[in-house]
Amino acid sequence: MTELEQKELKENIEQVQFRIAQAAMRAGRKADDIRLVAATKMNDGERVQAAIQYGIQVAGENRVQELLEKYEQDAYVGADLHFIGTLQTNKVKYLMGKVSLIQSVGSEKLGRCIAKEAQKYGICQDILLEVNIGEESAKSGLPPENLEATIEQLCVLPGIHIRGLMAIPPIAHAHGENLRYFDRMRQLFIDISAKRYDNVSMDYLSMGMSGDFEDAITCGANMVRVGTAIFGLRPYMR
Repeated sequence: MTELEQKELKENIEQVQFRIAQAAMRAGRKADDIRLVAATKMNDGERVQAAIQYGIQVAGENRVQELLEKYEQDAYVGADLHFIGTLQTNKVKYLMGKVSLIQSVGSEKLGRCIAKEAQKYGICQDILLEVNIGEESAKSGLPPENLEATIEQLCVLPGIHIRGLMAIPPIAHAHGENLRYFDRMRQLFIDISAKRYDNVSMDYLSMGMSGDFEDAITCGANMVRVGTAIFGLRPYMR
């Protein structure tokens, strides 16, 4: 990385952290209550490690192969590592022992697969259940109406611990457009928290990305996944 690139990255991280703090304050919350996950897709190991040096504490990777390559390069040293992308069951085994949280568990089948693999490795894998809150046919995730039934099936399995919910709403074209989806996610989060399932801790509500994380915080998110606002446009977005 050039000195200019390093300077821009550092400033971007500081700006995102400032915006999170301001959004939290407006919502009557503390900045420390919001966990920032840097979405590192298509950023090489050097950039990921630089981001960690500039204050990023959690890296979120979308693709298993990319995660494995950077993992071998020690790109994530100094930060927590989450998997935040679509996950195929045949790739689950490669994440065991490497990621502290799998955020994108969008089916009972995937949850069962993770539980089975985690038991082989003698670990308990933390997961979030992904909700297809916009009910979009092209997106993965549990339909909202199936969420509680899936929790009842998965919460009895050794090998996994459900730590909360995650969502990727439809692409917002205007400020505030996703508030209704974020509000619905918050209500689901509250409803499930009140039921006190065994082996379910509603610790994290992960929602909000570069274009709408402030709205998500307003609606109760305590984990946001930010890529572009930190690293800039990825090549395919330019």
